[in-house]
Amino acid sequence: MDLHRVKRRAPGAVLCLDPYHIVAWANDALDQVRRGLWNQLRGAGKTDQAAAMKASQWALVKNPADLTGEQRTTLAHISHTNRGLYCGYLLREQLRAVFEVKGEQGLSLLAGWIARAARSRLPAFVKLATTIKRFLPLIRNTIEHGLSNARTEATNTHLRLPTRRAYGYHSPQALIAMAMLTRGGLCPPLPGRPA
Repeated sequence: MDLHRVKRRAPGAVLCLDPYHIVAWANDALDQVRRGLWNQLRGAGKTDQAAAMKASQWALVKNPADLTGEQRTTLAHISHTNRGLYCGYLLREQLRAVFEVKGEQGLSLLAGWIARAARSRLPAFVKLATTIKRFLPLIRNTIEHGLSNARTEATNTHLRLPTRRAYGYHSPQALIAMAMLTRGGLCPPLPGRPA
């Protein structure tokens, strides 16, 4: 459903972009920087460095609190040997922080982030800064209201399994009952069992 239709049908709705998807844009930009460096190293015949760059992917995309010791060492090495890639990593982490802070402080951090990304000389992050400027009203709403569709996404993910199980059922009521049992906390009367 497009935004114009949403505005027409729900004029009082506050439209937001989900923080998860915005940070995913930053992950994509960071991976573009990493892959570009990897291709440069391969083209220059530096196969050992190229292999190390390829292996650094997981250290770059994981949340800092979830890094293993080896991944922390990889990040420390990148911070000393590749300023551009490490700058991209920091920009991604700073964008995550914008959504953790929220409110006026989050909006202030976002303005600073856009300026830093635009000056970063990393084409993927310059492009991302432009994209974020384009969606700024929706992102501002997200920060001001602290909204996320994480609960909806989780529910969709959890309902996929009962949907697969219900493939051979004769009526949709069985799927509805499974959904209520797994996500709703409800216990509908089950066929052939006393209430």
